[in-house]
Amino acid sequence: MIMKHFLHLIVLLSFFAASACNPVEPQIDSISLSSKETVIDYQQQTMSITVTSSGGWTLTGSYDWAVHSVKAGNNGDTVLISVAENTSGSERKAVFTFRCGDAVATYSLTQQKGPDKPVQPEEPEKPEDPDRPLDPERLSGTVIGSKYSVDYDNGNAKSTTANTKDNVFDGRYDTFFASYDRSRTWVGLDLGQKHIITKVGWSPRVGQQQRVELALFEGANEPDFSDAIPIWIVREPGVNRTMHYADITCSRGFRYVRYVSPNDVRCNLAELEFYGQPGEGDDSQLYQLTNLPTVVVNIADGEEVIEKEKNLISNVYIISEGGTNLLATGGTEIRGRGNASWDFPKKPYRLKFDEKQSPLGAPASAKKWTLLSNYGDKTLMRNMLAFEVSRRVGLGYTPFCHPVDLIINGEYRGCYQLCDQVEAAKGRVDAKDGYLVEIDAYAYSEDVWFSSNRGTPVTIKHPDEDEITQEQRKFINDYFNQMEAAVFASDYTDPAEGYRKYLDLDSFLKNFIVGEFGGNTDTYWSVYMYKDAADGKFYTGPVWDYDLAFENDYRTYPINNLWDYIYASNGSVASEAVRQMVTRIVKEDPQAKERLIELWEAACNEGGLKNLNAVVDQNAELLKEAQELNFKRWKILNQHVHMNFQALGSYDKEV
Repeated sequence: MIMKHFLHLIVLLSFFAASACNPVEPQIDSISLSSKETVIDYQQQTMSITVTSSGGWTLTGSYDWAVHSVKAGNNGDTVLISVAENTSGSERKAVFTFRCGDAVATYSLTQQKGPDKPVQPEEPEKPEDPDRPLDPERLSGTVIGSKYSVDYDNGNAKSTTANTKDNVFDGRYDTFFASYDRSRTWVGLDLGQKHIITKVGWSPRVGQQQRVELALFEGANEPDFSDAIPIWIVREPGVNRTMHYADITCSRGFRYVRYVSPNDVRCNLAELEFYGQPGEGDDSQLYQLTNLPTVVVNIADGEEVIEKEKNLISNVYIISEGGTNLLATGGTEIRGRGNASWDFPKKPYRLKFDEKQSPLGAPASAKKWTLLSNYGDKTLMRNMLAFEVSRRVGLGYTPFCHPVDLIINGEYRGCYQLCDQVEAAKGRVDAKDGYLVEIDAYAYSEDVWFSSNRGTPVTIKHPDEDEITQEQRKFINDYFNQMEAAVFASDYTDPAEGYRKYLDLDSFLKNFIVGEFGGNTDTYWSVYMYKDAADGKFYTGPVWDYDLAFENDYRTYPINNLWDYIYASNGSVASEAVRQMVTRIVKEDPQAKERLIELWEAACNEGGLKNLNAVVDQNAELLKEAQELNFKRWKILNQHVHMNFQALGSYDKEV
């Protein structure tokens, strides 16, 4: 249960370490790994290695089938190794070398070979099957769809004559369309004119009834389906030699209609039918996959997002309010985002509209928005819960977020969260005329960043990289150094000339409360701070990246067994420079300690922080329908993903 941690901070607020600091002795280079050797099966999967070291470390070892997420890091950092399915026909081994100064540690990964596959795939026997009567009311038109099919009689060769698209309209269960490709494959009709679709019917290929689950029906008026929107999703496996029907509630008229196969599945379909009547229709009633808004992204030319740096042009549709509200935009850019999360199978994305938008009633009107995947968070709500804690604690700005269902290029991708992009802008971080920075473990991979005099890696988020001047870079670098120097000065508690001259104490402590209360090991892996030009202080926030919080990290589970703050534990992925700064303020400044307790009590009493169980229950109810679809797409409830300590097998148990 994710609520266990809520007692943690109550204990810690009455506990403070001794204020005296022992001199630091010279350290001997050392490095160790959470695992030295692993043997895995042939399937695609991701390995997680945590590094314990005396300082910075580097990683060497390059394999096209086992790709590591980072090349360097610090003590407590985690390396993800993405392993591809082994289709080589033999066992394979990779060895990765970690170095910290003179210390060396190696990690050995062995992947077993996959099962032997017959040269000629076996096909189920095709029993005699008489023609079934075709409904004269069904719509007809020109058959369209994926070009190539599989010719099983010719060694899986591409074909345009065997197992073709036409078979799904011939009234026979023993014939089928089996597309050659396994993803983004489809079959449908050009109806010649717009029709309002009222019913669809389908039957799976005999023996492949499970391969229709999560298939999408779409309608469009452009032949490339660049304006496609969903009209139905298949939620269950089919039954052999049986037509399945669904009534369609969508008032828009479509010329083109299609069935899109699920991810990594050939279009294994025996029969397909569409029903309706001619008409332009309107947008008074559209289809949502669940009770959540449906976000549809149709990328130009059907391209897939495979990079974080490349923007792809797309049409985006957001269907909400029971299908009665539609946000439709063209020329929207989509790209990947995230650091470790980008290496997961379920990818996070960033949208950039061509004009400012306020989707789903968001407070900000802006171009940039994020789609958080929450792959390692099986509750699908940890970030939502952290944002609610932030609001109740009283931080100046908390990102907007709303859970949504996501479709990209006709493929259901799962339950996501549409969120603000953290940026200096109206309705977001109040520093449009100032600076926004992030203490960032991945700063070295960014275009505009610096390392402070104490070794803190900092990314400059605002002004933008294409706008910031050298003078601005130098100013914010110098100011950050001044702030850190003030924290560690002998007179650092002086109210006029100490660190509070540079750093707003309340926002720093509120951010601390959210991180500790949530038990977030990433709190000081990524820390946003902003400075308005008219104010001489750094303000801390907003909170971000809480998918490992609330009992979701094996390094700190169970959290109630920790006898110090989260940031000070071995499981925290804070840099040592940041860790020392937090210790200096939270543990060693008597006035800060007193203020921390005051803010905590206010958050509990006036902020209602004690009543978050109700928020968890509300979110679980909100996500009930969407999570069922999500975990049909991503079958991970019985798997340890990323830093999971638990794999409880059901959504209810995870919550």
